[in-house]
Amino acid sequence: MSANLTDPSATETAHGFAALVRQPSTSVVITGMGLISPLGNTPAELLDGLQTGKSGIAAFSQIPRDAFCTSYGAEAWNFSGDITDYGPLDKSLERPIRKNIKVMCREIEMGVASAQLALHHAGFSHEHFDRDRVGVLFGSDYIMSLPEEYTDAIKACIEDDGTFNFSKWGLQGLPKITPLWLLKYLPNMPASHIAIYNDLRGPNNSLTIREASSCAAIAEGVSTILRGHADALVVGATGSRIHPLRTLHASLQEPLARDRDDCTTMSRPFDASRDGSVLGEGAASLLCESREHAQQRGAKIYAEVIGYGTSCVGETGGDRPIQIAISNALRATLRSAQSAGHGGTPIGHIHAHGLSDVHMDRDEAAAIAEVFGTVDSQPPVTTAKGHFGNLGAGGGMVEIIASIQCLGGTLFPIRNLNQLADDCPVRAVMSADCPAGDSFISVNVTPQGQAAAVWIRREL
Repeated sequence: MSANLTDPSATETAHGFAALVRQPSTSVVITGMGLISPLGNTPAELLDGLQTGKSGIAAFSQIPRDAFCTSYGAEAWNFSGDITDYGPLDKSLERPIRKNIKVMCREIEMGVASAQLALHHAGFSHEHFDRDRVGVLFGSDYIMSLPEEYTDAIKACIEDDGTFNFSKWGLQGLPKITPLWLLKYLPNMPASHIAIYNDLRGPNNSLTIREASSCAAIAEGVSTILRGHADALVVGATGSRIHPLRTLHASLQEPLARDRDDCTTMSRPFDASRDGSVLGEGAASLLCESREHAQQRGAKIYAEVIGYGTSCVGETGGDRPIQIAISNALRATLRSAQSAGHGGTPIGHIHAHGLSDVHMDRDEAAAIAEVFGTVDSQPPVTTAKGHFGNLGAGGGMVEIIASIQCLGGTLFPIRNLNQLADDCPVRAVMSADCPAGDSFISVNVTPQGQAAAVWIRREL
């Protein structure tokens, strides 16, 4: 006799179909936050750094200072990769993470650490979670190998006259590369490590869309939970622009801020004197749960995701593809909130991408004005990038945690914004007394025109 999949008494018989028969959730809430950032590795440190005007930008320590067009960036200064950076861990969890650090590059380490911090912050335990219905959704960029991974292999193929002998590579060069090399750099490894260490057997996915990864990961994570496919997901992103090859790529492909006597003034979002972005690194994670599941286990709820939207517009899409992509993502976010019954929610502020790039800021400001109207009718607009520049794929998630921390209080002013540029008609936050409101929209975009946005409101 076949099991009745809609009958709870049939759960044991039809266990393999459990993920398909749960009722969809009514809403998705945030119950845990963890981060690694240039301003500190806790939400409180991040908020304090933003509100006190602290900068995370200083001289590079991980890469040569005179090898590139810039010598300054925002590193995650307090992240050493030591097991203590992963937060309080049970011995059964500490051992496998410590053992596998050797097969994690810095970007993956930061991502895994932020996830463990978020799980701890949320009070995660297998006693209150069905591990078959808890998963991971993680964003990143493509993760580049360090050149020294190939040093010994290349040396083995160098002849006495200094030339490289390609015929030696297969037998003498390749064996010098560690067999586990690739595991250190695959962009799906953060999600894999997090799931394996914590025995999370639910949906598992990885997104690699550069700076848009954070908001896109939240959008996909919320959609997965709303469909009833999971009770909870670790949703995060990690990124770094500070790397011998990544920094070289950025130097060749993107406008970077020129060095200044005071390097903390280099990132200048929406300012008339902005001249490029600043390179940084960081990671952050959220524990997202269905409201029903969070309430059932008595969790503290920090916020609710009420809308999301994404868009991709290439060069063939128009003269200003970045503006179109951001406009599309913002409008899609408003529509999704409207369809979920949240259309009347006041928008307390917008956390802009605010790259400090001349054209990107111009196009983002135009998109905000296109969707929300003139400066007087817009919500206040802020961005954390004046403090730490572009953290790559992890930046959006760090910025989202910053805005969550501000809800119900006051916003941080945009650092280094002294004179709003004429081509940036936004209601920029320039003082520390601007209310953050009870909800915000965060938006991020890639240079290739991939944009994503989320709308999050405070739990009242």
